Amino acid sequence: MRIAFIGDIVGRPGREMLKTYLSKIREEYKIDFVIANYENASHGFGLTLKNANELISYGVDVMSGGNHTWDKKDIIPLFDTHELLRPHNYPEGVPGTGCKTYELGGEKLAILNLMGHYAMPMSDNAFRCAQATVKSLHDDEVKNIFIDFHAEATSEKRAMMMLLQGEVSGIIGTHTHVSTDDFQIAQGTAYLSDIGLTGCRDNVIGMDEKVPLKQFLTGMKGHFDIPKKCKKILQIAIMDISEGKCSKAFKLKVFDNGTLIKTDAWMEE
Repeated sequence: MRIAFIGDIVGRPGREMLKTYLSKIREEYKIDFVIANYENASHGFGLTLKNANELISYGVDVMSGGNHTWDKKDIIPLFDTHELLRPHNYPEGVPGTGCKTYELGGEKLAILNLMGHYAMPMSDNAFRCAQATVKSLHDDEVKNIFIDFHAEATSEKRAMMMLLQGEVSGIIGTHTHVSTDDFQIAQGTAYLSDIGLTGCRDNVIGMDEKVPLKQFLTGMKGHFDIPKKCKKILQIAIMDISEGKCSKAFKLKVFDNGTLIKTDAWMEE
């Protein structure tokens, strides 16, 4: 099966890039299943019902979250009506789930959403949660497992790879909105520390630069806003997986002027 993952979709500019390019990419690259992180999709903070339906209509099959999952309170009933995840290591009693399993071409595919600890809201231990969940999936004979690890620290993300390489099909990080250059396949596990944002690319992590600059210059905080006009980018990772292993992976960076850059993941010996 061929799956694809899109990191943090930031506001209207990010949604517009999916509207323009996702169906074309799905068709051209023969993608069977698309996962996308929604946590910044509605004006940079959380997800509304309207935007959830919008992203699904563009070709997203399931959406994962992070620390901004609860910013829009109308998200809570959506866990019962939409293909929506929140970090699986949120404490017991929190609405929704962080793990779902799907049937694709005669094989099962599990999507697991986890959240890191550094500079993040309180949650249960992500590494113990990951271990227990992956073991449970294997016990249920689910071999193909993809993880969106929403974390600030690259060290946490790399440690998760060291913990689970060979046990899952892919681990890709989200949250920083800045893409890293370490896409690889090791022991059948595709890994990328952070896929980067989909949205505005000519400012500060998809947000208008005025408030961030004021904060860095003076220490005075303000409300981050998304520019009405900007240069945009869509970043998507595509992976071929079967029997629990990733055999090929590459990333596309699609710019709003039509430029496309393809980067292959390297295969560790």
